[in-house]
Amino acid sequence: MTLQQLRQVITIADSGSMNEAAKKLFISQPGLSATVKELEQEIGFNLFVRSNRGIIITPEGEEFLGYARQVDEQYRLLENRYVEKKSKKKFSVSMQHYSFAVKAFVEMVKQTGMDEYEFAVHETRTWEVIENVKFFKSEMGVLYLNDYNEQVMRKIFKENGLEFTELFQCETYVYLWGGHPLADQPQISMEELQDYPCLAFDQGKNGAFYFAEEMKSTYDYKQIIHANDRATLLNLMIGLNAYTLCSGIICEELNGSDYKAVPLVETEKMRIGYIKRKDSNISPIGQIYIRELEAYRKRLL
Repeated sequence: MTLQQLRQVITIADSGSMNEAAKKLFISQPGLSATVKELEQEIGFNLFVRSNRGIIITPEGEEFLGYARQVDEQYRLLENRYVEKKSKKKFSVSMQHYSFAVKAFVEMVKQTGMDEYEFAVHETRTWEVIENVKFFKSEMGVLYLNDYNEQVMRKIFKENGLEFTELFQCETYVYLWGGHPLADQPQISMEELQDYPCLAFDQGKNGAFYFAEEMKSTYDYKQIIHANDRATLLNLMIGLNAYTLCSGIICEELNGSDYKAVPLVETEKMRIGYIKRKDSNISPIGQIYIRELEAYRKRLL
C-alpha cells in the first residue's frame, strides 16, 4: 500500500467515475483499474462497485477512504511544514452558523495578520463540522450541546476520535427583525410564535433532530422553512416576519442593527463549545481564537 495508491482511490471516490479520475490523474483508465485491483487484493475487500453509471463506494470502502484521507492530509501537513518551508502556516475552523464565531475569527485574524498564515473558515452543517475536524480539514469546530442532543452527540464525538470542550452557556432567544410585530416585547412564548414561520438551517441527509442548530428542534411547528445560509435566513425574517431560535449573541458589526434577540419564555440552556481531535494539541493561533470566543462569556454575565 502506497501513498500514491491512496491518493488515486481518493480521486476516484471524489470523481464518481474511473474515467474522470484517470483524466485528472493523467494516467490511463486500465492502469488506474489495475492499481485499484492490486490494492483491493492487498486489503482483502472491494473499495468500489463498478456499474454503467460509474462507481459506487462500498461500506468497507467508505471506512477505508476515511483513513486514507487522514493519511493524505497528514502527509500534506508534513510537506507544508518541513519540505515546502516557504509556504504559509495554515489555520482552519468549522462552525455551525454563528455570527459571533465568525466575529471571533475576524478578531483573531486582525491580531495575527495574514503575512504568515493562510486562513480558512467553514460556516456549515453540523455533520460537516464534525467531519472537517475528524479529517483534518479544520483544527477545531464550534457547535453546541443541550440536554436533548448531548448523549447522542458525545457518542458521535467518541466514535470519531473527537472531544468537546465547553466555553460558555446561554439561554434561548427568539431572533427576528426589528420590524416584527413581537420585536418590542420583553419576552416571547412559543404560543405567540405559532402564526409566524420558524427558520431552520437545512442539515441535508443528516437531518436528524440532534443535528439541528436551533433549540427546540422536536417542537411541532405550524410553519417551518429550511435554508442553507445565514444571509438567506436574515432576508426571510424581513420578507415573511419569520424567526429562528438562537443563543442571543448578536454581532451587529456583521449582521447589521436591524435584528433583535428577545428572550424565549420556554428557555433551554445552550452549551457552546468546540471540538478537536483527541490526539492533537491546540495551536497558538487556535488558542487566540478560543480566547476570542471565551470573551463572549463576559457579555452574558
